[in-house]
Amino acid sequence: MEEIVVQGAIRLAQFLKLAGLVMTGGEAKRLIQAGMVKVNGRTEQRRGCQLKDGDWVTLPDGTGRRVRVKGEESVSRKDQNH
Repeated sequence: MEEIVVQGAIRLAQFLKLAGLVMTGGEAKRLIQAGMVKVNGRTEQRRGCQLKDGDWVTLPDGTGRRVRVKGEESVSRKDQNH
């Protein structure tokens, strides 16, 4: 699956459009409300669901994308110094 890099927080419907999985916001809304979108293998029906770095978003046909939040690190700089 392809990774899509985003800057900061992004909602599920916005991500579907950005990733090219849908053409319009209306299409994203219909797919999400119909329970056809999964985030990390679980059906997600909230358009406003906040995605996190590393989340997998998939459609029923197996098409999917991984979320990569630019600048987000799993370990903070403070933790690296200890």
